[in-house]
Amino acid sequence: MTRARTVNRRQVLAAIGAAIPTATAGCTGSGGIGGEPTYEDGNMGDLNASNYSNRSAAQMGTAAALAQSQPSTSVTPLDPLSLTAHEFVVEDGYLGSTVQGTVENTGTNRIQIVEVRTRVYDDAGNQIGRYLASTGDLNAGSTWEFVVVVLESPTTVADYDITVLGTPT
Repeated sequence: MTRARTVNRRQVLAAIGAAIPTATAGCTGSGGIGGEPTYEDGNMGDLNASNYSNRSAAQMGTAAALAQSQPSTSVTPLDPLSLTAHEFVVEDGYLGSTVQGTVENTGTNRIQIVEVRTRVYDDAGNQIGRYLASTGDLNAGSTWEFVVVVLESPTTVADYDITVLGTPT
């Protein structure tokens, strides 16, 4: 003969609390969605920063209006997003210091939001800025050519690193 067992509210909540991490374990890390972003080192190229002038006040105002520095909270590392190329480039005029490159959606589904995050460092290895570029609706098999506007002068940037994140549809 079996005996009926009563389950109290505390036991139900404990069981749910234990099940949630187990159910979401496949959604974190390098398995496709979730986890902390992995940054890769940047390519400073043959940059001779002394050959470039600083932005004027008007150019800096335009650059500041275009520079993105507040990351989205809805993006996460996604396996189908790949940084296929990137480098530090100094443009004339208001753009000045930039990181430019290409992201590819190698998956079979559209990515709703794509965000490229860049951190820049000085000669001592101190992070001196964090900037990003974003776009929406990157279709499967498509590429996006991004430009991250960096507000630091090219004479102060010694290195950068970069990552790409996204929001699946």
